[in-house]
Amino acid sequence: MTSHTDRGEKESIHKTVLLNETIDGLNLNSKSVVLDCTFGGGGHSLEVCKRNKDTKIIAIDQDEGAFKKAKSKLKDLNCNISYINTNFKDLKNALEKENVKEVDGIIFDLGLSSDQLENSGRGFSFMRNEPLLMTMKENPSREDITASDIVNTWEEKNLADIIYGYGEERYSRRIAKAIVDARKKSKIESTFDLVRIIESSVPRAYRSGKIHFATRTFQALRIAVNDELGVLQLGLQSGFEKLRIGGRMSVISFHSLEDRITKKFYSAKGGSASGGKENRVAKIITKKPIRASLEEVKNNPRSRSAKLRVLEKTA
Repeated sequence: MTSHTDRGEKESIHKTVLLNETIDGLNLNSKSVVLDCTFGGGGHSLEVCKRNKDTKIIAIDQDEGAFKKAKSKLKDLNCNISYINTNFKDLKNALEKENVKEVDGIIFDLGLSSDQLENSGRGFSFMRNEPLLMTMKENPSREDITASDIVNTWEEKNLADIIYGYGEERYSRRIAKAIVDARKKSKIESTFDLVRIIESSVPRAYRSGKIHFATRTFQALRIAVNDELGVLQLGLQSGFEKLRIGGRMSVISFHSLEDRITKKFYSAKGGSASGGKENRVAKIITKKPIRASLEEVKNNPRSRSAKLRVLEKTA
């Protein structure tokens, strides 16, 4: 079995989504300080550096393997970049380590990178038979919750609730019941174990639908394992507090739950039509989210669901 360390040294295959649109939206210059909260394959940081090597970049990722893959690309360009292995919910502490009080630009590229999906060995993909972990951390500790913990120990109602709430899966109750029935016979240990259970619990027509029948359940478990929605809310608020007046925040989301949180946060800061101007502390730059072009979707199908929203702090 390949170790996580060995996997972490593979060359990055990640294709950065909405790359130019994200960086253009930040309106940076040579004196800017940028916080890349989701370094991933390093695409956004690399583009910032290419445009101006004097721009200070602080790169955060809780998956240490992400840095291993991408460091060499940025080193060759002599980028002014610092790497911090942490979750972006702790971005304030990361900035304190760099003695940075405010930043001019913040990037959140949410969801999984292609590297995590294809090469991590942590069970993110239902197309590979891997341990059922689904944690963003490269080397999870015993205290960290995993997808295996959830499917093997959580009550049926709680399973159904997260599969419906986080995956928007219409057959959540059926799937939850099938999981509980299956684990009575033997522990659910791998991604393929779970895929077989899901397959057995949904209608035949659903199994041959446009979206793979396991997609929503896997998404729900990953969100639950990593508390992605709670972390996003914390990250957005912490990031906004550290944003300089006139600074901007770019958020790329890949499913409706993330986008809903981002849109609600932006509306609260930028003031909705009924909210009144007196409460506005920001300006929403993107009245409608920016979507990937047909050409980008053709070259990178995963960009199809991406939505970019940009906010500027005004007070």
